[in-house]
Amino acid sequence: MAFRVVRPEDVEWTRRPHEPGEAPRYVAELSELAGFAHTRANLWRYEPGAKGRRHRHPLQEETFVVLAGTLSMYLGDPPERRDVPTGGLIHVEPGTALQTANHGDDELLLYVYGTPPESEHAEILDSTV
Repeated sequence: MAFRVVRPEDVEWTRRPHEPGEAPRYVAELSELAGFAHTRANLWRYEPGAKGRRHRHPLQEETFVVLAGTLSMYLGDPPERRDVPTGGLIHVEPGTALQTANHGDDELLLYVYGTPPESEHAEILDSTV
């Protein structure tokens, strides 16, 4: 039986680029640590007021699991807002425009995984938020 355990002290948090005056967000890449071959996964931390980039994956579906806080997700064209509380998840099919945001007063912590793992970057779109 083959397996890998990833502990909190094993992950390295990287601050993602953001505009001046915007709250930061951080990513911890898990795919290599966990030995994923057919999916990719990250942990994301959003400070209050932080937002992700609006984007669209042509082939990859993504699932967002909310570990702490409330995720505000803007989906489709035109964008529709959906709020997902702690313990909830939202699954986004390939080709769907999406943008994540933390409109709450507490840090947002997400586990995000996608399949198939895309080697190319997603198409970046104009921000909704």
